[in-house]
Amino acid sequence: MIRFEHVTKRYADGTTAVDDLSFEVAEGELVTLVGPSGCGKTTTMRMVNRLEEPTSGRVLVAGRDTTATDPVELRRRIGYVIQQVGLFPHRTVLENTATVPRLLGTGKARARARAAELLDLVGLDPAVYGDRYPDQLSGGQRQRVGVARALAADPPVLLMDEPFGAVDPVVRERLQSEFLRLQSQVRKTVLFVTHDLEEAVRLGDRMAVYGQGRIEQLDAPATVLGSPATPYVAEFVGADRALKRLAVTPVEEAHLEQPPTVRLDDPLPSGGPAVVLDAAGHPYGWLPATRGAGGTVREQARSMDARVPLGSSLKEAFSTMLQYDAGWVAVTEAGGDRRYLGVLTPERLHEALRDSVRVVTPR
Repeated sequence: MIRFEHVTKRYADGTTAVDDLSFEVAEGELVTLVGPSGCGKTTTMRMVNRLEEPTSGRVLVAGRDTTATDPVELRRRIGYVIQQVGLFPHRTVLENTATVPRLLGTGKARARARAAELLDLVGLDPAVYGDRYPDQLSGGQRQRVGVARALAADPPVLLMDEPFGAVDPVVRERLQSEFLRLQSQVRKTVLFVTHDLEEAVRLGDRMAVYGQGRIEQLDAPATVLGSPATPYVAEFVGADRALKRLAVTPVEEAHLEQPPTVRLDDPLPSGGPAVVLDAAGHPYGWLPATRGAGGTVREQARSMDARVPLGSSLKEAFSTMLQYDAGWVAVTEAGGDRRYLGVLTPERLHEALRDSVRVVTPR
């Protein structure tokens, strides 16, 4: 969908921002560009919509050289989200979101209907927020409007330049989660610029680690963390890269333990600890090894709040263990039913992390 062919960007003062860059972003793929300030990642992205023109080489979108397309027309068909959003202060949220469809000739009623649909998609009820103005929104809400506006013309390509960088860490994490959910539905081809390694790891199908004007490594985040291609990449991702792998390694059924289980209204069994399930097979609590005799399971079951769905990251599972001071975390189905599947212990979590390293081909 996006292809760079030996692209160089050199400024009049002799500065080379991008040096002989060649890579491709597949349709529906999200590639994060990460690196220190001034490394060329934003310049790379801005050459896609011709806010910067390459000195040499070609940038192609859907097989077409961008220099063969009128830049204004090109930008109208590529979604663009920046850190400061750039909403029109004198227009309502609904009007802001409908801007690009209106510029493309879509009728007012249809454009507003599309805007309302997208606001709902990014978690903003159009009935509540549609008639508000940007200064009546929080920073996180404005970022959501910016994403909705970028998607309003249904562009195949989305460019995002530090879109969540201006909000606090808690809101930033929520926006990242919301964007991952959204991307799973719309599957746009995305270039996402960030200086935050953890954000690049969490969001990217692949991540490009920049040196000075060059990509040092372009791989799946797990591969970059587990097998850095160069000493520079190893230094950039840090000595704690094994811990960062927790964020990109999912909880899988193969790593779960199966302790004894009992049903909530069963007679109290003898023996060691057990997981307590309700009649539908959902985790309810647990029985300690030391307990009284007689009665029902319900009477002596203790609550069990430490639980995550299958497919959650090992980081989420580990954080949940720490949050509830638990020796293990219950794992449930990822779908709506959330039936119990097993438990993840610290030992099995460590094993899962080791296994994830083994699947990376050493460089």
